[in-house]
Amino acid sequence: MATITFDTLKFTKTLEASGIPPAQAVAMAEAFREATTGAGLATQTDLRELQLTLEAKINEIKFDLAKWIAGMLLAQAGLVAALVKLL
Repeated sequence: MATITFDTLKFTKTLEASGIPPAQAVAMAEAFREATTGAGLATQTDLRELQLTLEAKINEIKFDLAKWIAGMLLAQAGLVAALVKLL
């Protein structure tokens, strides 16, 4: 997965602007950065790649299913033909 950048300075400044003391804002920003680093968060690109992979697999399954159904229909037609000959 891709690395997600996190602007700790901007985060800290936002917290400070809301009234949080600077030392606490820095600690919170660092804690958040540590919690999200390597957390395996998916990006939009990751999700798009997964979507394309799943769509390809679904199309493959649909194709295999269509082949199986066609084979069953041909087999059924053969059975019907054999039964008609017996009558």
